[in-house]
Amino acid sequence: MERRPRENPLRRRLPLWPIPLLWTLALGLWGLSRRHSVWRDEAATWQVARRPVADIWHMLGQVDAVHGLYYLLMHGVFACFGAGTTALRLPSVLAMAVAAACVTVVGQRLAGVWAGLAGGLAFGLLPAVQFYLQEGRPYALVAAGAGIATLLLVTALEGRARPVHWVAYAGTVAVCGLLNWLSLLILPAHLATLLWVRAPRRIWRYWAPAATLALAAVLPLILFSRRQSAQVSWIPPLTWHMLIGPAVLLTIGGLAALLDRPCAGRLSPAAVGLPLLAVPQLGLLGVSLVRPLFLDRYVLFSMLGLALLIGTALGTAVRVSRPRFPRAAPWLVPLAVTVAVVALLPQSLAKRSPSSRVDDVLAVAADVRRLKQDGDAVVFVPAARRDTALVCPDDFAGLLDIALAKGPVESGTLKGEEAGPARIREAMLAQRRILLVTDVPAVARPVSAERDRTKAAVLKEHFTVVADVQVRGRRVTAYERL
Repeated sequence: MERRPRENPLRRRLPLWPIPLLWTLALGLWGLSRRHSVWRDEAATWQVARRPVADIWHMLGQVDAVHGLYYLLMHGVFACFGAGTTALRLPSVLAMAVAAACVTVVGQRLAGVWAGLAGGLAFGLLPAVQFYLQEGRPYALVAAGAGIATLLLVTALEGRARPVHWVAYAGTVAVCGLLNWLSLLILPAHLATLLWVRAPRRIWRYWAPAATLALAAVLPLILFSRRQSAQVSWIPPLTWHMLIGPAVLLTIGGLAALLDRPCAGRLSPAAVGLPLLAVPQLGLLGVSLVRPLFLDRYVLFSMLGLALLIGTALGTAVRVSRPRFPRAAPWLVPLAVTVAVVALLPQSLAKRSPSSRVDDVLAVAADVRRLKQDGDAVVFVPAARRDTALVCPDDFAGLLDIALAKGPVESGTLKGEEAGPARIREAMLAQRRILLVTDVPAVARPVSAERDRTKAAVLKEHFTVVADVQVRGRRVTAYERL
């Protein structure tokens, strides 16, 4: 084995993981507010997290139980720091920074300083990571948990684990599963690693019960959330073009793994990173053949494996070039990171703009405030666009929500319960002016609900447009009675 006399003193004197942690933190804080925009998924977090705990619990019995733990966590964050884009997204930034630190520690242990540093820095630059780095949803927290669980597994495979490490492993995987139960795909990924390295029997004696305990902790949520499966009915079935992204990732990961000279029975970055990248992707594809569920964010944590493999490839390049170019070799990683930053800069800027998301609930709320007049009513098509009013109630003050029969808090839902079509028609015909909040045509889905068709028909037949504003994926139209 090649000796690295310069690495050992560095590892003893100064930990390496703070560098990628601070790097990822800086990337997350850069443009965090996205010009003060919040899109529909984040709006769900915003409006639910501001409810009392009892009301959140009531809602979870009806809808969105899969995100229950995250909503309760964000309720605590909002209670401490107030509702705002910073409080909404900062937990994700911090979580991704922790994930980057975990990649660094694992890479350093398995392949040396440069592999760990390169992997941790690369993680924050991955396009998928940059997107969800500033997202008020649970996927970054799952990535952090997956990073911690993987680090604990590597610690065990190095022969340094005590029972408390396995307790922490089971607890971490369970928390990840409660944040998003599809994150349990990390268990077959870790299983593949154990098989790859031919883990000794003592490891299996601890891993199997820990994995079983984690699964048992999440199983009630899995069974209960099946009653709410209509929430994901909009996810389309698998198509060939949906396989392009996973195929590209797996190809890149496979090529990077080849540089590690993977072999069975050896704990290496390939043995850890390749299963972590491939198994969740392939597992979700397999699940989606039975029920369409393929969304890249559900397996965002697999990017940990890709970053580890990229870091190992760069670390190998440094090691190979050191004998011939001893002065230039240490600059390979900084140079590669610089090139990546420059190459990805247009995409990085795009992901920090409001247009990176399908809509913006805050921008249209400002237009509602400007267009509304005393005595106006408001309707939403579809009803889910009521999220604008729930996030920005002050902008809708004085407007009568004439279709709403039962509010979101009272009904334990995200969008409330609306009256029947006949009742909505009657209420609309009694108004002089109505504001319609909906999607812009480019992102609007065909109107399917009878209530929404009734709203559109009444407005077309009995009202005329006096103002129409489209901004960042949302549209507000003012109608006056003919």
